[in-house]
Amino acid sequence: MTATTLPDGWQAEPACLRDKVILVTGAGDGIGRACALAFGRLGATVILLGRTQEKLESVYDEIKANGGATPAMVPLNLAAAGAREFAQLADMFDAEFHRLDGIVHCAATLGDITPLEIYLPETWGQVMQVNLTAPFLLTQAMMPLLKAAPSASVVFVTSSVGRKGRAFWGAYAASKAGIENLTQTFADECEHLGRLRFNAVNPGATRTVMRAKAYPAENPMTVKQPAEIVPLFAWLMSDDSRDVNGRSLDAQPRR
Repeated sequence: MTATTLPDGWQAEPACLRDKVILVTGAGDGIGRACALAFGRLGATVILLGRTQEKLESVYDEIKANGGATPAMVPLNLAAAGAREFAQLADMFDAEFHRLDGIVHCAATLGDITPLEIYLPETWGQVMQVNLTAPFLLTQAMMPLLKAAPSASVVFVTSSVGRKGRAFWGAYAASKAGIENLTQTFADECEHLGRLRFNAVNPGATRTVMRAKAYPAENPMTVKQPAEIVPLFAWLMSDDSRDVNGRSLDAQPRR
């Protein structure tokens, strides 16, 4: 199936994610928070991974208040996490859930908007760690749990600057180009399984803290809220998208 965005007319059934266990990184804020809340409403057990305990607790409480299944919380700083920490998480999830039905990689950092000629090496390394290395290592560690699910979906968050480089976007653009390739490579390597798929989503202009940092002069009321683009993520987590693999999709029409 060739897909570039959410299929026309698709709407999530009230319990389309029932009994699914879905890990969301960056779950304390922005798109990650919106995804976690939506998945909880649709019946999933959500594992909330983020850097700030208080933000995760807020999402946890809201999911419970909405009648969702009890989430799990994993406070973790991806900037400092490595293979060992992710292996420990995999062991913990295996003991508790025995499988993973999905991962949505929302956590990211912007770095500096500045010419490559003067880009700080330490900032470059931090952006690559959070945006590319951590999603790779986390997905790698979770592969046995993903393979244990009847049908699993992994979604990476990409960007238009990952598809075509743009002046001054530096490490962020390079990291998202890496995400595009990582998605394709995982998808190609696992295509023979027939029940594990990998796709990327470009959210487009979305009202987040990162967007405000990148475009400080922009009126935030002119861009969509995270909840407005969540249906594409919900579709990719649902079994309705089981034939979609290796795609880079747009949450909003291209401008």
